[in-house]
Amino acid sequence: MINIPQTEKKRVIIVGGGFGGLKLARKLENSNFQVVLIDKNNYHQFLPLIYQVASSGMESSSISFPFRKIVQSKKNFFFRLAEIRAVFPERKIIQTSIGKVSYDYLVFAAGTTSNFFGNKHIEEVAIPMKNVSEAMGLRNALLSNFERSITCAGENEKRELLNIVIVGGGATGVEIAGALSEMKRFVLPKDYPEMDKSELQIYLIEAVDRLLPGMDKHSSVNVEKYLRRMGITILLNHRVVDYKDNNVILENGDKIPTRSFIWVSGITAVPIGNLNPSVLGIGGRIQ
Repeated sequence: MINIPQTEKKRVIIVGGGFGGLKLARKLENSNFQVVLIDKNNYHQFLPLIYQVASSGMESSSISFPFRKIVQSKKNFFFRLAEIRAVFPERKIIQTSIGKVSYDYLVFAAGTTSNFFGNKHIEEVAIPMKNVSEAMGLRNALLSNFERSITCAGENEKRELLNIVIVGGGATGVEIAGALSEMKRFVLPKDYPEMDKSELQIYLIEAVDRLLPGMDKHSSVNVEKYLRRMGITILLNHRVVDYKDNNVILENGDKIPTRSFIWVSGITAVPIGNLNPSVLGIGGRIQ
């Protein structure tokens, strides 16, 4: 049961406590509305630094801020930990994982999730990085692979453990590649003295002809030069089509052995239950 008191105030429900949802909620703090913030996590995530968590540069607590702390002592303001299942605009009701609730105004600010472009197998096996829990999962996987590489018997297994493949040359891919290169340079010699750091190989794969395709070409050229100087192998105009037997499969048939297959190749809007596809535009955005 969602347990929100009925009042004479009009109710605004905000689905999603990211930057947009949280800013709106705070702007309505002293308004004449009852504000209900719904999120599947009970904390706000500062996503621009998520790559630092994945590369062990920061702890997750440094970029996670409890909603309860943010909204405490605020009148007519409620937070509920839930996921939205369906919306019924004709009745002004939403169905959540903890029950139904009515609204006067409804704001969807649920953010985005990784876009696998319909490739279900890659969705099942790749490591995404769109939230704190995924970043923590990636960090744990990388550290576990480093540990296993020290004691593994075969060279093929060692190569799989020490190859890191990042698919997606946008901002997140560039950031995580750079952070892992810094980890290779500064962290591994101290924490893993038994390892030869030169054996750790970082691949950054992008399907188009340049990194950061959403930015100007000058920025793309400079970023590519900088990352190559950091020892990162960059593959442009290469599309990943599958992952089998611990190998990333490229469209041209080439294979890269790895057990660290990171997918940051685009985003799509978080789906909202029963919304008619006719109201959705590019990337799942509501039109």
